Amino acid sequence: MRVGFLSLLLGGLLTTATTASASNGQEGGLLSRTSKVGQTSYLYQVYVPARLQGKQNAPVILFLHGIGQRGTGGFLPTDGVQAGMLRHYLEQVPAIVVLPQCRKGSYWSDPVMDEMVMKSLEQTVSEFGADPERLYLTGVSMGGFGAWHLASEHPEKFAAIVSICGGSPLRDGDRFAPIARKVGKTPAWLFHGSADKVVPVSESRQMGEALKAIKGNVRYSEYEGVGHNVWLKALAEQELIPWLLKQHSHNAS
Repeated sequence: MRVGFLSLLLGGLLTTATTASASNGQEGGLLSRTSKVGQTSYLYQVYVPARLQGKQNAPVILFLHGIGQRGTGGFLPTDGVQAGMLRHYLEQVPAIVVLPQCRKGSYWSDPVMDEMVMKSLEQTVSEFGADPERLYLTGVSMGGFGAWHLASEHPEKFAAIVSICGGSPLRDGDRFAPIARKVGKTPAWLFHGSADKVVPVSESRQMGEALKAIKGNVRYSEYEGVGHNVWLKALAEQELIPWLLKQHSHNAS
């Protein structure tokens, strides 16, 4: 799933590798930070590309991982060959990337996890002087469910939503229309594979239809015969990253 996430973010933007280094006294590269909820501290990771070090008003991509990456200590490795590859890939993303980690046995929709994620995002915006009108919410699988939860609980906070094989976090009643009404016209792009055996494709189909019913700003990409690893298809979507980064909180284009 880690490589899939990076493929999603890159969207075909790979260039020559660069190494993050200090610029104007601001840290760069893969950083570890903590946020506190009650008496508990939670580690989250932030990646700051070299091109954005010392820059104000940078866009921020908040990424919610899937169920397999739950734990503590950060889900991206910090050393070794794989860490080097991940840093190379993340260096190409033209945005600061916030990477919280959901605790084992928890879900992104749990109140404590919700608060932890939003505090981590707010701290990142404050620390790096990021653009509060260009905050982008993305998630894969469990993270896709989490994206719809956060988007509906914090309406107008995010400039755009990208849900990869996600679905409605609601368990009872009409599971989609209430989410759609809260999300409103926030631009959203949904991805799902028709052969997904982990998260039924009906989850994204119904969410897309619910958004259309309220005349929301929604794009839907379904891939025939593709399973749960649909993020690999997102790599082929050359428009994804440009589309994402052009959205603003007050821009419904």
